[in-house]
Amino acid sequence: MRTALNRITIMATTEAFTVRTEPDIVHQLGHIAESLDRSRNYIVNQALKEYLWRHANKSERFNQGKVAADYIELPDDDEIIRKIEDLIERKKRGKV
Repeated sequence: MRTALNRITIMATTEAFTVRTEPDIVHQLGHIAESLDRSRNYIVNQALKEYLWRHANKSERFNQGKVAADYIELPDDDEIIRKIEDLIERKKRGKV
């Protein structure tokens, strides 16, 4: 059974840093924060977490594809050109 004590979240320590951005972005952050009744700091942290999550996933997918490509034997340029020429010739003869 879950109790109120089980749901307590311990706040992680934070570190401050400065970001310079365009005034329009600052105003948009303020508008979003106000409409959600949150601080700009909260909105920026959420945006950073989402960006890092997406970037990590993109990097991971790229690396997986790169590793998979190392195991695939790809045809050389001459072989590809021969296959294309063959398809063109078959198309001309109506056999495609």
